[in-house]
Amino acid sequence: MARKIGYWVTTGLVAAMSAFAGFAYLSGSAQAVEGFTHVGYPQQLRILLGIAKLLGAVALVVPGLPKLKEWAYAGFTFAWISAFIAHYLAHDGPRAFTPLILLALLAVSYVTRPASRALSYKSAVA
Repeated sequence: MARKIGYWVTTGLVAAMSAFAGFAYLSGSAQAVEGFTHVGYPQQLRILLGIAKLLGAVALVVPGLPKLKEWAYAGFTFAWISAFIAHYLAHDGPRAFTPLILLALLAVSYVTRPASRALSYKSAVA
């Protein structure tokens, strides 16, 4: 039971934070635009990441689609490692570690996911 609670709490937090970020990126909020400029990313990437974060958040919480869930986990992993590096190189201090906290939540979600939400070898081959 604790595993199930851990999965849903971490997955819910990751999905909610990703959806919130996706909306902020796509709406062109001043903070999102300034943040991308600060780390040297082009604004086009903000749009692409906004779409990807929204889709990834949905993929993590809807039932089924194990292969898509694997892609969502991988995409968030790459995005948050890249975000950490970008913020670290921009000398953002402790704020640079925020993506690593999200990455840790994502790792707990991945490790505690139920078998029904995991990609099995049989479904990977199909």
